[in-house]
This record gives sequence, structure tokens and C-alpha cells, in this order.
Amino acid sequence: MRLFVEHGYESVTVEQIAAAAEVSRATFFNYFAGKEATITEPDPDEIAAWAEIRARRPADEPLWPALTAVVLESFRSSERSLVAQKRIKAASPALAGTFSRSSQWIARDLREWVDQRTPAEQRPWARLQLNVAMAALATAYEEWQADQPFERFVDTARAYLQRLAEGIHPSG
Repeated sequence: MRLFVEHGYESVTVEQIAAAAEVSRATFFNYFAGKEATITEPDPDEIAAWAEIRARRPADEPLWPALTAVVLESFRSSERSLVAQKRIKAASPALAGTFSRSSQWIARDLREWVDQRTPAEQRPWARLQLNVAMAALATAYEEWQADQPFERFVDTARAYLQRLAEGIHPSG
């Protein structure tokens, strides 16, 4: 992603990506179908980090606080890639669809996690909470500008999730 941020997505070639990774063009194609796949395919280290964060949550923790903690900590662990994606997307708006596909694994993995920790009869409510949280996160991401600090995104996401928590677990 560094090359895309520095030179622009359109300007970077597969050969440049392969050279930066110190592999041949042929080896590059063993791992990626093409240049776009370097953006759409999730980083295995990032997937592992998110899984580790989810695994640390106590099984008896209520879903909303667990979900909030997981996504906020996970986003912090993915700061470099999220910032790079935001900057590339700002410089190349035509890639918007590509980036939306690149985050589908997050929703899929979170749904599996929610389903695993939720009794079957409570899953519709749990999935609704997940979908509402994902909408809040997507909105925070949309509001965050590429030239703003990453903390702005995290703070906005946290504020949206806290506001929604009031409706999920009203006080009083």
C-alpha cells in the first residue's frame, strides 16, 4: 500500500509491487490475481490480530460492550492499513467499490464470532446489534477525511457506538 500512497494507485505497476516485495512478477501472481487484489485481499497478519482480539473477550461479557471493545481495538491494530486505504481512496475515488470489498472479511468474521457466543434463540437480536454497529463504523469511516488524524476516526466511531449503546441498554 505504501507504493500506492506515495505514487498513486494508477501509477504503480505490478512490476513495482513485485520489486518492492523482492519477488519476481511470476511469484507475485502466485499470491495475487492482479494489482487490485493487493487491496481487496485481507492481510493474514491483520486477520490473525483481529481474531486474537476477539478471543480475549470474556465469553460472558454482554455483546454490545464486547463488540465495541473488539472493533475499536481492532481498528487501532489496523491503523496503518486503514490510513493507507483512506489516502488511496481519496486520491483515486474510482476505487471506492474495491475498498468496500476489501473490508467484507471483517463483517463476516465478526458475524461468525457473534454467532458463536450467542445462543440460537438470541441470534436475531445479536445480529441486529452487529449490523447497527457496522453501520455506525461505516458512517464514522465516511466522515473521516484522509487528511485528518486517525484518532478522529476512532473517536467518532467510539462516540457513535456509545450513543447507540444508550438505545441498546437504556439507563434508568
